[in-house]
Amino acid sequence: MKTLAVALVLVSSTVFADPPATIRICDDSGCSDRPRNSATFKPGGEVDPEAERRLADLTDLAKKDPRAAYDLGLRYFRGDGVRQDSYQALQWMRDAAERGYLKAQTAVGRLYLMGLEEMGSDPAEAEKWLSIAAGRGDKEAKTLLAEATKAKKDEVTYQRWVNAQRAYWHGYWWNGYRYNWYWRGHGWHYGY
Repeated sequence: MKTLAVALVLVSSTVFADPPATIRICDDSGCSDRPRNSATFKPGGEVDPEAERRLADLTDLAKKDPRAAYDLGLRYFRGDGVRQDSYQALQWMRDAAERGYLKAQTAVGRLYLMGLEEMGSDPAEAEKWLSIAAGRGDKEAKTLLAEATKAKKDEVTYQRWVNAQRAYWHGYWWNGYRYNWYWRGHGWHYGY
């Protein structure tokens, strides 16, 4: 009887325990932990038609030009003119890399080496892309290729190194990679 009473107390304390203060919410703005009592409100008037037109124009351009696909991926990574979306960032960046754009091949290698948001690192995939870019003469890719090779050999040590470097590398995405296309007047123009 004593065992049954203890079991009932344990079950009731588990069933009636206070729920966690936050819950994981995933919507079109990404995933985040939010207070249980929060609500998402998006009035219809928040859409900027000019920003939507710019995005549509860049998307059309990206389908034709890998440099624009690279830019679109970078903009999705940064949330620059679009909502931040790591999935779209990787898709567009990888598209540009597959079409042979050298900067994108290095960037994709870096993304796979460091991991991106919810995606963990993949040293083997990083090594593949960085080998291609390094073979084409990219100095950054050569440096990162050595890291990818080390990472494949010792993932535990590598993960410690990644965690120590993550803030630096995240900052590099903001300052180390430049756009190719810029909005001027009423359209996208190539060049700085």
